Amino acid sequence: MDSAVFPNRIERNVVLSKYGHFSDDDFEFVITRPDTPAPWINYISNGRYTRLISNTGGGYSFWVTPKLSRLTRHRYNSMPVDRPGHYLYFRDRATGDYWSPTWQPCVSDLKSYECRHGLNYTRISGSRNGLDVSTLYFVAPDADCEIWRVTVKNTTKAKKAYDVFSYVELGLGNALNDLVNQPNDQHFNDVFMDRKTRILYSSKRYWNTFGSATVEQSNQDYDKFVFMTSSLPLQGFDGNKAEFIGRWRSEQNPECVEKGKCRNTEITAGDATLALQTRLELKPGETREFVVLFGVVPRDSYKRDAQQAAKKYLNVKNTDAAFKALVADWRDYVSCVQVKTPDADMNRMVNVWNQYQTSCTFRFSRDASYYHGGLLFGRGFRDSCQDTFGPLMTRPDWVRQRLLEMSTHQFQNGSVVHCYYPLSGGYARTGHSDTPLWFPMAVAMYIMETGDFSILKQVTPYEDGGKATMLQHLYGCLDYTLSNLTKRNLPKFGPGDWNDTLDYMGRKGRGESVWNAMCLCYVLRMTVRLAGKVGDKARAAKYSKAYDKVAAAINKLCWDGDWYIVGTNDLGERVGTKKSKECKVYLNTQTWAVMSGVADRKRALSAMASAREYCDTPKGPKILHPAFRTINPNIGLATRCVPGKKENGAVFNHPVSWAVLAEAMLGHGDQAYDYYRKALPMNPVVDIDRYEMEPYVYSEYVTSPDHPTFGQASHAWLTGSSTWMLRDCTDWILGVRPDYDGLIIDPCVPRKWKKFSIRRKFRGKVYDVHVRNPKGVSKGVKEIRVDGELLKGNMIPVGAVTPAKKGAKPVVVKVDVLLG
Repeated sequence: MDSAVFPNRIERNVVLSKYGHFSDDDFEFVITRPDTPAPWINYISNGRYTRLISNTGGGYSFWVTPKLSRLTRHRYNSMPVDRPGHYLYFRDRATGDYWSPTWQPCVSDLKSYECRHGLNYTRISGSRNGLDVSTLYFVAPDADCEIWRVTVKNTTKAKKAYDVFSYVELGLGNALNDLVNQPNDQHFNDVFMDRKTRILYSSKRYWNTFGSATVEQSNQDYDKFVFMTSSLPLQGFDGNKAEFIGRWRSEQNPECVEKGKCRNTEITAGDATLALQTRLELKPGETREFVVLFGVVPRDSYKRDAQQAAKKYLNVKNTDAAFKALVADWRDYVSCVQVKTPDADMNRMVNVWNQYQTSCTFRFSRDASYYHGGLLFGRGFRDSCQDTFGPLMTRPDWVRQRLLEMSTHQFQNGSVVHCYYPLSGGYARTGHSDTPLWFPMAVAMYIMETGDFSILKQVTPYEDGGKATMLQHLYGCLDYTLSNLTKRNLPKFGPGDWNDTLDYMGRKGRGESVWNAMCLCYVLRMTVRLAGKVGDKARAAKYSKAYDKVAAAINKLCWDGDWYIVGTNDLGERVGTKKSKECKVYLNTQTWAVMSGVADRKRALSAMASAREYCDTPKGPKILHPAFRTINPNIGLATRCVPGKKENGAVFNHPVSWAVLAEAMLGHGDQAYDYYRKALPMNPVVDIDRYEMEPYVYSEYVTSPDHPTFGQASHAWLTGSSTWMLRDCTDWILGVRPDYDGLIIDPCVPRKWKKFSIRRKFRGKVYDVHVRNPKGVSKGVKEIRVDGELLKGNMIPVGAVTPAKKGAKPVVVKVDVLLG
């Protein structure tokens, strides 16, 4: 691209040394200055208690759900940025100087600063005036509490004494209620100190559980207590934010910290906080360790459970043992697939960060982030189906449980909820046309990975009564979609397909979604094979016939000469044609034409060539071209988004991942890799201050050249692009992918790659695959040897999982592949 057109563009192998870098082993991202372009965050969780933690100590915590069981408060899109958080303050008793080793909230000058985000933990270190402080943050595995494991060192030759304050601002229960109705919500807060155990407690006498299946007025206590305690000697405490912070002040200069004395406030109404004041004395050169716990316990056993957690985890040895086990568990998690390619960025993403990100999307759906905040969404059905693709390789038991859970949110007619709330049992039912289709896809993926056909016999209830086997649930999703075709055999658009912003294309029941037709074909083809595997010839024949019918309609009605259109709206207007002034070319209907097999070779090549010609940018292909610049109420929200952002012409990483997959399916190794490489988060293309988001995880989208802020990313972490990018790389570029009967070996790589390797755990064994490419081809397996024996074809036959004996090492299968 011309630098005059893209003046902010930098080399793709940019070194992100301005704010940080990956550790030597790639298992940590090291942030070397606190004033990052945006909060760069991490997730720490045991699956119940979760904390979002930024590089300056910001973020919030919740139990199970961030909407109905929020623990601490976070102010969104506010100034100062990223407040409040979970903070430590150190006050020199001799000089009165106070500061925070996380930089925020005091924003004092630090002699040194470092944040290390790791897999399910974060360590933040800071030093000032001769005191070094390093705090390790993680969540206990067997108690719902956040551990602050603190190491301090006096680097001076003088004796030092400090007041140490630990502080959190509480939300307690319904986060939306706390946000919009805070003055009234404060009437129900309790904070009190148990002086015998030195544990500070808080709860709420009213818990608004709106968001459940009923909209009746709540009439119950918050069913949890939160608590805070420290291993240092207690000097004071406060439960009242106004008393601790002081009038006309903020977290940056709390009055109690400044004066060095808490007021020991307990409340039965007011803005609740948990603040502890403890004392620390250090000899010259001395190093000491202490622990702060902040956690949540059930109301009916709060004292017992909090005291048990304190007894165990205020002991540094127990804390260190728990952290050692956590590190080992996450090293095991990512060991399911390890690659060695000529691309170091690909290696660190696949081996560590992409896998870790997919674990977060699986656990938190789109419900807990710095963007959605858990205020609007529950667990998205379509999102959660796709989120299973990542953990599936390493924790299939997680996926099995999730699939069983999700099946219960289907109705007897085969439709499903759009999102649901695991804690309250509520749901939202919107009628999006694509939502049911992701469930059969996820179940089929699970079986191809595990060989576990027994899941299909599991019986689970419908949302509206009655029960069905998982296979019947799966069929129901397809039957419901097939029953909602138009007379032209295309799916009705409804209030949107995967693209939620095409939300007024089909609300009257006449608009047609071409992408949804292709997605339907993709799933029909998967289900035909699955039905064949379980001996259901009738279903296989039914769905094969349906595939042919819908595919024929797509090719007859939706091909525009060089590409496939978006669809039609309720007025019968065609969107995404050569005649369209805006949105001529829509990426999703080109990629899925290939993925679904709907397009023949000639049309597939033409469609993807059109996508490259019109949509490609230095950060990968944008979702459509040209962007909408005229609001069209018969299309919807996409036309109201600013050109170049979100679904109106942004580089949306989810569709980019489908472009990677489609090019790989066509055998275009160089092009698939080019898209993959452009989309990498550590390849911002523009200056990191413009990119803004974390360079170690995928963001939802990047602003395209259609907007002056080209290169600006947004909505990091919880995006479906992470799972698809991971599987694009392992399954289609490196070409080691599961199938019902075994492991397929079918790489599609850049021609310049001469060799690579991938180590893949699959059904109880480890496949150590080494690929040589002496002739520099993109695709074409010439020979495969498995433990030295020549393999016929390119599938390694593998049966169902055989449980290994306890303590036994997995069998390693050596696979040598020659391309040519």
